[in-house]
Amino acid sequence: MTSPNGSTDVLRVEHISKRFGTVTALRDVNLRLAKGEVLGLIGDNGAGKSTLMKIICGFHQPDSGRILIDGEEVSVKSVDHARSLGIDTVYQDLALINELSVYHNMFLNREPVRFGLLNNRKMRALARAHLDDMGVHIPSVEVEVAKLSGGQRQAIAVARSVYSRSKILLLDEPLAAMGAKEGVQILDLVRDLKARGEVSMMIIVHNYAQILEVCDRVNLLQHGSITFDRPTARTSVQELTDLVVAEYRAARNGLRSV
Repeated sequence: MTSPNGSTDVLRVEHISKRFGTVTALRDVNLRLAKGEVLGLIGDNGAGKSTLMKIICGFHQPDSGRILIDGEEVSVKSVDHARSLGIDTVYQDLALINELSVYHNMFLNREPVRFGLLNNRKMRALARAHLDDMGVHIPSVEVEVAKLSGGQRQAIAVARSVYSRSKILLLDEPLAAMGAKEGVQILDLVRDLKARGEVSMMIIVHNYAQILEVCDRVNLLQHGSITFDRPTARTSVQELTDLVVAEYRAARNGLRSV
């Protein structure tokens, strides 16, 4: 399938809806991600951003709608199934095991085995080579993840997904609770991956300046629907802020009228 700008869409979400009991989390969501594109997904807390990501990665099943990968409709049955389709997600909690080394985390659940034993030498060498290739600076791949900074841990989680041949990478607030220096490290990593053109990314970020800095396009999710879809070159921090502030004021006025 081809997007309006002529590039091939690696991911399309069409008319997705999701309810949890009486709560409607998503209603008729339509979203596209072009090959090699970085899409920023913004919205207030509870807008449905994480729910949408969890549907794309197979953690939740939609009540209606469909997902297409490279133009082919797929039913993403589980997180493992999503990974087999080339979709991986890096959450805020990272799913890293703090007590394990960097290289063990890099190969978690897909460790190479030799003569019935873990091939630690191979994992160390491959982890080091891959991190170096991606420009991720870790003093030693043998250090426990718990001893690394937040930015380094986030970089390892991203590198692990890329190394596993993911073609669609979903990043759920990768810069949350990070200092400016750590945030720059992750933004640089996103830029490097974008330059390679090997992976398409969708990123939930609350800092609009960061969205404009690394993303090609931005979508705003409000009340469970995409209400704004525009290239970042044609919007601004002020416009995005005004849209969210207007939503907040409307909600506050609605509460006052009750």
